Amino acid sequence: MDTESTHSGYSYHSSRSGRSNRHGDRSRERHKASSKDSVRSERSVVINPPDSPTQESPVHNGDPLPGEPSPAGEHGDDAQDDNWGETTTAVTGTSELSISQEEVVGLGKELQDRTQGFRRYLPLAVGSCVGLLVVATPLVFLLLPVLMWPDRLQACGAACEGLFLSISFKLLILLVAIWALFLRQGRASLPRVCVYRAFLTTLTLLLTMSYWLFYGVRILDAQDEDYHGIVQFAVSLVDSQLFVHYLAVVLLELRHLQPCYSVCVMRSTDGETCHYNIGQLSIQKAALSVLEYYYRDFPLHNPALLSASKHRAAKHLAGLKVYNVDGAQPSNGNQSRAMVTAAAKRKDSAHNELYYEEADYERRVRKRRARLVVAVEEAFTHVRRMKKEDERASPSDIMDVREAALAIFPSMARALQKYLRTTRRQHCHSMESIQKHLGFCLVNNMSPKAFLEAYLAPGPTLQYGPERWMADQWTLVSEASVTGGVKEGTEFLLKCLDFSLAVTIKGIPYIRLTEEFIDPKSHKFILLLQSETSV
Repeated sequence: MDTESTHSGYSYHSSRSGRSNRHGDRSRERHKASSKDSVRSERSVVINPPDSPTQESPVHNGDPLPGEPSPAGEHGDDAQDDNWGETTTAVTGTSELSISQEEVVGLGKELQDRTQGFRRYLPLAVGSCVGLLVVATPLVFLLLPVLMWPDRLQACGAACEGLFLSISFKLLILLVAIWALFLRQGRASLPRVCVYRAFLTTLTLLLTMSYWLFYGVRILDAQDEDYHGIVQFAVSLVDSQLFVHYLAVVLLELRHLQPCYSVCVMRSTDGETCHYNIGQLSIQKAALSVLEYYYRDFPLHNPALLSASKHRAAKHLAGLKVYNVDGAQPSNGNQSRAMVTAAAKRKDSAHNELYYEEADYERRVRKRRARLVVAVEEAFTHVRRMKKEDERASPSDIMDVREAALAIFPSMARALQKYLRTTRRQHCHSMESIQKHLGFCLVNNMSPKAFLEAYLAPGPTLQYGPERWMADQWTLVSEASVTGGVKEGTEFLLKCLDFSLAVTIKGIPYIRLTEEFIDPKSHKFILLLQSETSV
C-alpha cells in the first residue's frame, strides 16, 4: 500500500510545473489579446475551450479542486475533445457603436433613394445650365464693349439697331425652344447616358467656347471699335445655336418616328404577347417604349391565377400512395420512381381532370357573375328611384353622392366580394377604391354595366393603384450595349420581381408595290333588249 501511495517527487513537481507553466502561458496570451481588443473597441469576444477554467469547472493554479475529476489535459496536450465546436462557450459584449442588420438595410435603401433622386434631376440641372449659358453669351458679347471701352466705340446706325431687334426675337425663340425640348422632367431613369443628348450638349459647349475664344482674341484684346461688327458677330452666334437646336429636334424627336422594326413582347408567366412597331432607337430607349406600351396594353399580372396549375400537379401526385407488399423497407429513390411511374400511367386521364376542372371553374364564374349583375342593377334602380323622390323632397333631406354610394354599397358588396374571390382578383380592389368608383359612376349618371366593366375583366396595369405598378423595380438584361441601336434579331429581357418580359426585335420587310393599269374602255358593256314583250 505504501509503495502504491508513494510517487516520485521529480515527476510530481515536473508535471505540476508543466501544467502551471502551460496555464500561465495561456493566461498571458489571453490577457494580451483581451487588452488589444479593448484598445480597438469596446466589443470583446472570449472563447473558453473545454479544458480552460470556467464557472462550472473552476481550476486553481492549473489543478482541479478537491473532489473533482482530473482534466484530460493531465494525460497530455494531444487529448482534446472531438466535439469542441459544439461545447464551446462564447461570451460577447455589444458595443455602443454597433448597428443591427435592419439599420444597415435601411441605410442602403436611403442611399439608393438619394442616388435615384440625383440621377433623376441631373439631366434637368445640366440642361438648365447649358440653356442659361447659351442665352447669356450673346448678351455678354454686346455688353462688354459698352462697359470696357465706351468712348472708342463707333456710333450704331439704323442697320445696327435693326440687328438689335433681330437678336432679341431670335433669343426669345431660342429660349422657348430650349424650354420645350430640354427643360422637361424625365420620364424614366435610364441605366446609361443618352448618346444623342451627350453629343448635342458637347457640340453646344464646343460652339460656345469657340466663339468665346474668337471674341477674346479678336475683340477684347484688340478693343475693336466697330460695334456694328460686334453685333453681327453676336447675331451669327444666335443663328448657329438655332441650327444646333434644329439638329436636336431631328435627332431626338423626328428620327425615331418612322417605324423600322417590329417588337414582340412576351410575359414569362402567362405567355401574354403583344406586337408593336418602333423606329430607330437605342436598346435602352426601346426598353422604355416597351414598358410604356406594357402599362397601357397588358392586363394586370395576377400571380394567384398561376398557382392553379401548380396546385393541380401537386394534387395529382398527392393522390398516389406507395404500399410495401413484401415488408422490406423501400428507399426514397425507389419510392419516388414508383410515384413517377404511376403518374405516367395516369397521364391519359389527366386531360379529363383538367377539362372538368376548367368547366366547373367557368360554371362558378358565370354563376357569381350573374348574381353580381343582378345585385348591381337592383342597387342602381333603387338609386334612380330615390333620385326621383329627392326632387320632391326638401333640400335638407337630400343625400350627397358619397352618402348614396355608402348606402347602396352593402347591397352589392357580398356578391362583388364572392365574384372577385372566385376570379382571384380580390387583392386588386380595395373597399375604398370600389366606393370611390361607385360614387364616380353615380355622379356621371353611368349605367350598371359601366360600373361593372372595371371588375368583370382585368384591365391594364395603369388602371390600378401605384402599388401595383412596380415602376422602380425593372432591370434591363442585354448581351449588347444598351446605348447601341436596335437591329434585326436583337433580344433583351426586362426583369421584375415575379416575372419578366422577353423582347424580340425583327425588321419590317421592304415592301415593293407594282401598278397594274386597267383600261377604262374594257369595262363597257352593251345591253341588247328585245322589242317584243309578253302580254
